[in-house]
Amino acid sequence: METDLHSLKIDRSARREPESHPARRWILVSLLVVVLAGGAVFAYRAMTAPLEVTSVHVAAPSATSEGGGHQTILSATGYIVAAHTIEVASKVNGRVLWIGVEKADKVKAGQVLVRLEDVEYRAQLQQATGQLQNLEARLAELVNGSRPEEIARAKADVEQAKADLENAKVTLDRTSALTKEGVMARQSLDDAQAKYDSAVAKVNSLQRTLDLLVAGTRKEQIDQVRGQIEQARGAVAYDQTQLDDTVIKSPVNGTILERNVEKGEFVTTGFVGDKGAKGYVVSEADLMDLKVELDINQNDFARLKADQKGVITTDAYPDRKYQGMIDEISPEANRSKATVQVKVKVLNPDDYLRPEMNATVEFYDDRPADTITASKPVVTVPAAAILNGAVFAIVDGRARKRSVTTGPATSKGVLVESGLIGGEDLVLNPPADMADGQRVAVKSK
Repeated sequence: METDLHSLKIDRSARREPESHPARRWILVSLLVVVLAGGAVFAYRAMTAPLEVTSVHVAAPSATSEGGGHQTILSATGYIVAAHTIEVASKVNGRVLWIGVEKADKVKAGQVLVRLEDVEYRAQLQQATGQLQNLEARLAELVNGSRPEEIARAKADVEQAKADLENAKVTLDRTSALTKEGVMARQSLDDAQAKYDSAVAKVNSLQRTLDLLVAGTRKEQIDQVRGQIEQARGAVAYDQTQLDDTVIKSPVNGTILERNVEKGEFVTTGFVGDKGAKGYVVSEADLMDLKVELDINQNDFARLKADQKGVITTDAYPDRKYQGMIDEISPEANRSKATVQVKVKVLNPDDYLRPEMNATVEFYDDRPADTITASKPVVTVPAAAILNGAVFAIVDGRARKRSVTTGPATSKGVLVESGLIGGEDLVLNPPADMADGQRVAVKSK
């Protein structure tokens, strides 16, 4: 039994290390080499793969189509404005009785726009007219003098008074003699004397009246009444003007931009607040007299001059072009914006243009081509293509960095004055770490 157990023991000395098979080792090494090589190739391709980018094509520079083939010198954007906007106000206070226009209506000079209530103004005119007529009648009376019948009656009164005076003189003389003889009392003499004195006074008074009737009215009195008549005529003219001003008319040919009142509202000629009476009834402008208002950067202002010509386009109708010319330059600059305001008159406006539309003016040099000094072409690129004063042009599948000199921004992009000639394809929104010569692939649109 014991012998059997010994026979069951494992002979550990008999264990040996297995020998490696040569073919198996070669296979393992080969697999490792393949894996390492594949990883290296993948890493290389990942590191050298072209970067997908979005491109933008830069149009070749060209002269403005309306500029006769001349060189564009500056592009600027602004707004169309009416050359003259008129707020038609009332000259008198009153309530609106009738209004005959709507917004956007075309009107002619002299056309009635609004009527105000005029009852009070008519009454004032009637009163002033009556006063004038009264004074004119008074003047006629003074100038014409007394009638012949009045003078004849005055003469008769004087003759009668003289007869009474003669009779009183006879009575006085007789009474005086009788009194001296003691026939009549002293009282009788006093009564006769008083009657005589009264007769003398009456003759003198009637004679002066006759003299005035014969001589007529004094010049000073006539001049005084004539002055009063002139004053009354002025009052009539003023009241007539007030009445006429209750009818408000258009001062010019134009288009109604805003209707500010309604029937029944009160309009005034004085200061107007936010509520209550209105200060004007309509605003209008001649839409065939338009300008483009521009704020020109001070760095670019020297490129322009008075009467500088340009081509005007709008965002609303980019295919329509209008000729323009500078006709107003602000005498002072805007300190906060570092700009100078310039207004360009639209020489050939039409019904497509509206105040407050966006507009771009391409200023050009209209001198003959052989007198213009050659200059580097100016192209326009999107602002998103510029990175730190440079752009990346796509050449043979690589991004080539090019430094550029930029000008003012316009509605179409940023003007590039040097560094590009036009016709290039640029990387749009280049990454901050993009390197010169980096491989790129344009994304399909």
